Amino acid sequence: MPTRFLADAVVTCDERMTVHRPGFVDVDHAGRIEDVGDATQPPPAGTDHTTQRVSGVLLPGLVNVHCHSPMTLLRGSGEDLPLLQWLEEVVWPREGRMNADDTYWGMTLACAELLRFGVTTSCEMYFYPEAVVDAVRDAGSRCVVTAAVLVAPGMEHLGGWQSQLDTAIGLGDRYAGDADPRVEVGLAAHAAYTLPIEALTGIAEAAGQRDRLLQIHVAESQHEGAELEAEHGKSVPALLEDIGFFEPRRVLAAHSVWLSDEDLAIYRRAGVAVAHCPQSNTKLASGIARVTDFLEAGIAVGLGTDGPASNNDLDLWEEARLAPLLQRARTGEATALPAEAALGLPTRGGAQALGRPDLGVLERGRWADLVRLETADAAFVPMLTDRDLLAHLVWSASSRHVRDVWVAGRRVVANGVVLTVDEERARAEVQQRAERLATG
Repeated sequence: MPTRFLADAVVTCDERMTVHRPGFVDVDHAGRIEDVGDATQPPPAGTDHTTQRVSGVLLPGLVNVHCHSPMTLLRGSGEDLPLLQWLEEVVWPREGRMNADDTYWGMTLACAELLRFGVTTSCEMYFYPEAVVDAVRDAGSRCVVTAAVLVAPGMEHLGGWQSQLDTAIGLGDRYAGDADPRVEVGLAAHAAYTLPIEALTGIAEAAGQRDRLLQIHVAESQHEGAELEAEHGKSVPALLEDIGFFEPRRVLAAHSVWLSDEDLAIYRRAGVAVAHCPQSNTKLASGIARVTDFLEAGIAVGLGTDGPASNNDLDLWEEARLAPLLQRARTGEATALPAEAALGLPTRGGAQALGRPDLGVLERGRWADLVRLETADAAFVPMLTDRDLLAHLVWSASSRHVRDVWVAGRRVVANGVVLTVDEERARAEVQQRAERLATG
């Protein structure tokens, strides 16, 4: 039956960052939001809702816009190395030994971690995309799977780029339309420096023809594009624009740390969105992205954790706190990314970056992906105004306050326990498989 959730507070995460204290969220039988508002309002006459009272605050499920979540299998591997050395000497050799079952269990464990942190949607870039989809469906979470196309040493068993692309297109065709509303399949070109030009254009054309999300790593580290820039006489974003890579309607550029003003203008002109990964970028000493400049230019920005091998967790609350801290350090402005804007990044901003107007905000017609945080905690005291609540959510709350999670109205986390994943088995599977990958 339709359900009315009554909470001490509801934070909608809309453009105005509306707060209802107390508030309600009405969810229909299909898992969509019917209405949101002040809990002192009675339900419309003739409605037949069950009522579920919850303490604390309800807000939209968080949206993690850039992950390689099956890399739970590689968590802690190759610590304290720069990006390219880390990839070439540690990550790619181990990933070259991975199979589809490894990917499934790595993603399964990640789904439990994401859900427990209140992350209901993740955008994944990984190979064996069908195994990623299977894990997400089994776990009851939501995912945009951008099937990765990559040419790298040790990855020859995946086939050439055209073969990988054909597989990704076929999987996307299977999940087009309403095949499973919790799964969307897009395309991913790993990076301009790991693919030939013809592969980049081919992937972009396929994404544009099918209106699928297209994801790529851009300017993560300062010198990763040096050879391409020397060869073509222009920056990687300028090269991607020239070859038509940015022509599809939905393009997500992960990291985008080292962008010039001209590069930023390209993003704005082409409607490219940014996946900002502050914790991974600082851990790998990649730099600090120009997030406030992106937002001022009207560029959509969401938050990503990146993979659990370079972060090392999937906790988007940490990213939401670190992002404004880094922008204040970068700009010298204590007003950079106030709490309202910071909280918008992993919610409304993430949905915008993915081109998903059905996520990220508690409003009529969107999916009822809900997170409940317990506010009976010192982190939320004192609370005198609605803005205090928003500030506490960014500056003093954390994933430890997440108690319950719903995806499309279905409860998947109860009192901090994931209901849909056998975590004990998933941990054992990942441990065993990680040992095999490490020893070869």
